[in-house]
Amino acid sequence: MHEPYLKAMATLLRRSQPRHDLYTVFGHCMEAMALAMANSVDLRQREPREARYLDIVGQYRPDVIDLFPRVLAELVQALEVCPGDVLGALFHDLELHNKARGQFFTPYTLSRFMAQVTIGDCESVKAIIGGHGFVTAMEPACGAGAMVIALAEAMRDLGINYQRHLHVTAIDIDPRAIHMAYVQLSLLHIPAHLMVGNSLSGETSEHWYTPAHILGGWNARLAHRRRQEPAGETLVHAVEAPPAPAPMNHAVSPSREPRASPPAMPQQLSLF
Repeated sequence: MHEPYLKAMATLLRRSQPRHDLYTVFGHCMEAMALAMANSVDLRQREPREARYLDIVGQYRPDVIDLFPRVLAELVQALEVCPGDVLGALFHDLELHNKARGQFFTPYTLSRFMAQVTIGDCESVKAIIGGHGFVTAMEPACGAGAMVIALAEAMRDLGINYQRHLHVTAIDIDPRAIHMAYVQLSLLHIPAHLMVGNSLSGETSEHWYTPAHILGGWNARLAHRRRQEPAGETLVHAVEAPPAPAPMNHAVSPSREPRASPPAMPQQLSLF
């Protein structure tokens, strides 16, 4: 269902050739879109990000810059048809995965299957939401956000409003992937905290908060639930999300407190 929009987006970006490298233009287009969205809500990081945005657009002539909002318009229309990893598919359609040293994003059909397996029994998820107001999900290698989008769609299909009852913490080592994921999760209004970093070492360098995270007051909601959690509570696969940062500020490193006996029902979903 996304094919006409993917074709239109690919055609637009290819117009930058041969004057510009397509891989570089794609990356700058994703980053510019992410910066524009973030700067509308994340005011504490606005100044350096605005400078970065101006640096990007200063590298191209107006005819190339004009392609960026047109690509965004096609993306918006595609996601209005149905959720999906549109940018991940575009990355492959442009054959940029070969230049990215074999970087492949998970096919969305597989992501949908894995999301349904992760959710499992609908009643257990609804019970968590009934007790705590929402569930959290941790994606340690998010790519363009396919698994997160699939999880949100699976929750929607079960009659659960993911915009109110799901919060996602997502990490990827590739800044380009984080920019792609941020754009798509923002457009789908998924509350999320995305980080450029290494999920194994815990090192992070950039923090991106979707408009749904900031406008939904998720810093306070996450902090409140942490205060209410029993000392012996564990999470699915023993994966713990970083604590919520101060509003629109850099996040602090997650605490690693000892965990005792597992609870009857986990509160965090782990996506792989």
